[in-house]
Amino acid sequence: MSSRRPLSLITRSTLATGLALIAFLGLAGLSLDRAYFESARAALRDRLQGYVYAYLASTDVGRGGRVLSPDSPPPHSDFLQPGSGLYAVIDGDNGYHWESPSAVGRRLGLQEHLRPGENSFRGPVQSSVGGMYIYSLGVAYDDARGQPVDLTFTVAQTETQFVSQLSVYRRTLYTWLAALGLVLLLLQLLLLRWSLFPLRRVSSDLARVDRGDSDRLEGAYPIELSGLTHSLNNFIENERRSLTRNRNILADLAHSLKTPLAVVRSRLELGDVHDEARKDITDQVQRMDDIVAYQLSRGASSGVPTFVAPVEVAAHAEDLVQGLEKVHASRNVLCEFEIEVDARFYGEAGDLLEILGNLLENAFKWAQHRVLLSARPMPERGKRRPGLEICVEDDGPGIDADQVERILQRGVRGDERVQGHGIGLSIVQDIVNTHNATLEVARSDELGGAQFRIHFSAV
Repeated sequence: MSSRRPLSLITRSTLATGLALIAFLGLAGLSLDRAYFESARAALRDRLQGYVYAYLASTDVGRGGRVLSPDSPPPHSDFLQPGSGLYAVIDGDNGYHWESPSAVGRRLGLQEHLRPGENSFRGPVQSSVGGMYIYSLGVAYDDARGQPVDLTFTVAQTETQFVSQLSVYRRTLYTWLAALGLVLLLLQLLLLRWSLFPLRRVSSDLARVDRGDSDRLEGAYPIELSGLTHSLNNFIENERRSLTRNRNILADLAHSLKTPLAVVRSRLELGDVHDEARKDITDQVQRMDDIVAYQLSRGASSGVPTFVAPVEVAAHAEDLVQGLEKVHASRNVLCEFEIEVDARFYGEAGDLLEILGNLLENAFKWAQHRVLLSARPMPERGKRRPGLEICVEDDGPGIDADQVERILQRGVRGDERVQGHGIGLSIVQDIVNTHNATLEVARSDELGGAQFRIHFSAV
């Protein structure tokens, strides 16, 4: 059963933004609609109140408490048109009742009696002409004898005009909000495409690397992607290194076994069968077994381990030198040590043996009589573990400066007349690069021959 393909980042962001916009603009529309409704209702109340004040100003009380109906022109012409939707009514406690011409013949039910100073605004109230908004005000007039006459002025307007005004506003509001939401959504799409362009560029560059058109991710990337692209480049480089290391494992294995085999061969040719010879042969066979296991594990190695126990340099160097001195016993080559007690290698013991074994074997091969191995720690303030400097020197002919780069290449020997496979120094160079160390080849000031100096940085 095939799994459903996940949505793209742009689709996810567009859906999320769309939902957020719908929620935000919907709430904003409701808030604006409510605010406009309250504002329009307050404006309607103020307008009806103004009509009441206009009728109040044109009304008076004569002798005997007789109410003089409004005789001046009404505040709005709709009060003169029957059924216009704008009505005025005056009611008194003594049975007085007056209606504007627009209310004649209609049962509006607007009779209301309020105490002087009271007012009310309500609506929409259902009536025979539909819903109405009604404003009423109680007023007390004094007649000629000083007797109070209570009147209630009422002005009403049907809700048709108010609802029509509100509908126009709502239609305009939601049309513009929808248009604004669409524009914001399109703008979000453009911003997303621009913001995600570096990711598309990384994907495109990875495709170019996959096709073989490029060796690594090139160019400047945003700071948020720099760590990712750096890790990808390291991964690509490590993959290439692992492939190269896997291809060279057999060659390296053969080269690593060369010295132990030479020791075994020399002991067998001498015909030594006593216990010391048997012990030497057993030790060299064990070393060959260790080398095979180490070289086979190198293919799975991906770099420098972060947490590793330090390896003592002196102990491993002594075992290597004892074997080499026996191989080159006929030439009387001896090795001197200048190894500080606290010299430690932070890495696999097999890597240290490969470095020391290849450099010492190369030095014994070219030396006249002396080889010097020195090692010293290189502590740095603020670093959790010190660096290490390893130096191997001999009193041989040395290496010309213009030949250094050539002899570090795989399969190249300094002298074709000298037995060897020409890969020992390339193995050292490979391990040095894996540990981010440096290898310097120069002439020894003390012995006059070649000098190989490796510096492992403190971390």
